[in-house]
Amino acid sequence: MKFSHPLMQNNFTKTDMNAAIKLLKKKDKVLTQSINVKLFERRWSKWLGVRYSVFVNSGSSANLLTMSVLKILYGKGEIILPSLTWVSDINSVIQNNFKPVFVDINPNNLCMSEKQIIKKVNKKTLAVFMTHAQGFNGLSSKLLSFLKRKKILLIEDVCESHGATFKNKKLGTFGKISNFSFYYAHHMSTIEGGMVCTNDKKIYELLKILRSHGMVRESKNSSLEKKMIKKYSKLSPKFIFLYSGYNFRNNEIGAIIGLNQLKSLDKNNKKRKENFRLFLQLINKKKYRTDFQIEGSCNYAFPVILKNKDLKFRSIFEETLLKNKIEFRRGNAGGGNQLRQPYLKKFTKNLNFKNFKEVDHIHFFGYYIGNYPSLTNDKIRKICKILNFISYD
Repeated sequence: MKFSHPLMQNNFTKTDMNAAIKLLKKKDKVLTQSINVKLFERRWSKWLGVRYSVFVNSGSSANLLTMSVLKILYGKGEIILPSLTWVSDINSVIQNNFKPVFVDINPNNLCMSEKQIIKKVNKKTLAVFMTHAQGFNGLSSKLLSFLKRKKILLIEDVCESHGATFKNKKLGTFGKISNFSFYYAHHMSTIEGGMVCTNDKKIYELLKILRSHGMVRESKNSSLEKKMIKKYSKLSPKFIFLYSGYNFRNNEIGAIIGLNQLKSLDKNNKKRKENFRLFLQLINKKKYRTDFQIEGSCNYAFPVILKNKDLKFRSIFEETLLKNKIEFRRGNAGGGNQLRQPYLKKFTKNLNFKNFKEVDHIHFFGYYIGNYPSLTNDKIRKICKILNFISYD
């Protein structure tokens, strides 16, 4: 059998399908957002360790809802962002008219540079939007203490890092709000989907309102509803649109799949971590970076980062992977340095790329390849053997 290694593997299981079929066979079924969505939200909250969770149709929607809530509660300000992240993190900031302020990354965890975050905080800083990239933890006690002292909000993007921890506490429980993605081949999947999590009741109610067109009744807060009905007495009580909202609801099928996948998440994460440790043990340390901060990490995809800025080696590297049908992406999370993307031109025209040398190295010489629970140790050894053999000597 010819060797190949796809970037992702469909993690929609037979038991997921059976659970969905069981729902579809029900006589009086409801498929739009209903009791299973609420149940999934409760069980996810329990697994994560937060009070409230809101199931939405994507991780990108989770980002946008989060920034929309900040806009309502705080008005304006600057949001400090990573230069290595998914596009929707940055778009959600821009679309809510916050000023994006970018920092370079820490090469040991691909997350935001703590030193640069601290340097760029000022009186206008409202929040730090931390992306825990590819399963790594981006937090430290020093950073958390600094943000608390300065009264700056922490928002966590945990879309690629389900189950990763800091000091044995799950990522997504440290920030004011945290975002998760259940996209195809993430740590768990609901086909498409995401979750917004918080311990703040007011934020929770706002998230539910904004998720469903801005309707007050979606808050499920009877005192708020009564107050608004009295205030807007000329409106139909069931159709009071308090804010300019969205339709970011998910559905019962996605929730059923999420409930089923959640049962296996810890077991699957354990295998992902084992795969990552074996990969780092076997890969050639002279050719590729291996000095990652893996404590608390829960790997989403293997980062293969060339040690040297060598375009000739890069070319041979890519040719070898293509020849051996090892699917890859260059640039790691989100395609590399977001500051080089055309959608950010008006925000980056005065930036000096020399101040972003770490993310630029990832942009030009960083890759990721697939890691998933079904991946065998023998296949990891084969992949590493192929990678280690690459040379032009």
